[in-house]
Amino acid sequence: MHGFSTTAIHAGQEPDALTGAVTVPIYQSSTYAQHTLGEHVKYDYGRTINPTREAWETSIAALEQGTFGFAFASGMSAIAAALSMLKPGDHIIAGSDMYGGTYRYLSKILAPFGIEISYVAMSPQSGNPLGELTKAVRSNTRMIYAETPTNPMMNLTDLGALGSFAKERGIVTAVDNTFMSPYLQNPLAFGIDIVLHSATKYLGGHSDVIGGAVVTSNIEIAEQIKFYQNAYGAIASPFDSWLMLRSVKTLALRMRAHSENAQIIAERLAADERVKAVYYPGLATHPHHALALTQMKAFGGMVSLELGSLENAKQFTEQLRYFTLGESLGGVESLVCHPVTMTHGSVPEARRRELGITEGLVRLSVGIEDIGDLLEDIERGLEAL
Repeated sequence: MHGFSTTAIHAGQEPDALTGAVTVPIYQSSTYAQHTLGEHVKYDYGRTINPTREAWETSIAALEQGTFGFAFASGMSAIAAALSMLKPGDHIIAGSDMYGGTYRYLSKILAPFGIEISYVAMSPQSGNPLGELTKAVRSNTRMIYAETPTNPMMNLTDLGALGSFAKERGIVTAVDNTFMSPYLQNPLAFGIDIVLHSATKYLGGHSDVIGGAVVTSNIEIAEQIKFYQNAYGAIASPFDSWLMLRSVKTLALRMRAHSENAQIIAERLAADERVKAVYYPGLATHPHHALALTQMKAFGGMVSLELGSLENAKQFTEQLRYFTLGESLGGVESLVCHPVTMTHGSVPEARRRELGITEGLVRLSVGIEDIGDLLEDIERGLEAL
């Protein structure tokens, strides 16, 4: 077993056999020569297989401690690939607190096809490590889908408890690991079947590429995902795959910096009376902090805070200099997002209120700038309240 950074730099990235190039080349080809009619060849068509994408898929599988990796054109296409395993009449249990795009896909695309969906809180509560999940299982439940930490409320799901619970019942589990990255959390190691990433975020890390990834160690699931990937065709391009390979080489360094900065900022915000609440699993006051210590290497770069009103959120975000107001997360530069009007606009207002996603909620993607500059920026925003 190699160390994480060694794996990130070398897995799938051996020197090119033809030229000895240390960096995997960009094989910008749509098709390949076949010399004999009927001959079986490994490389036949670019949608089916590409050497650069193959290297990226090998890399992400190794980083997630999995066997099979699949690279997609976006995080949503990766999620769609995992959910393609469901058929009309199947039942899926999904976390009630999740990215708005995932909720939109489930409610607007899968539900009309006859797939039954239950949204439940999966965080530990009242002595039950899986919250409301255990009561939601039906005879036709085929999948449990979770984010941990959730977007944007930073709630956690007990991965070990989820893996054991589902395996006992023959239910497939899928976990979106985007917020943590493979450096900070490895769901497969806890018995989860499928790990998903919006690779656009921390895996890409530089706000310059869109991508998604699916990893599993289950060969039957892998065969289904591979078939879907080829049939549907929402693949990662050679250049995007190359960018991902470039980026993950520094993933460990970046995630340590993101986590260190976010911890300091979360503690600073939690001590400020102008802030109504702070959501970050690295805080000892977080209700799932003890669980975070058991399944996360550190606590990541995402921090959510409650400012009390839309006007406060507006004034705060407009004063920031280094936290750019924008969609997405996970880049080296800091971003600030207003979930109600941005990432979670597709979630019904009543559901948002139920989850605590208020007009005063702001989500920070803490970058790797100098912490002094970020703290000064936060203070600049708070002074406007």
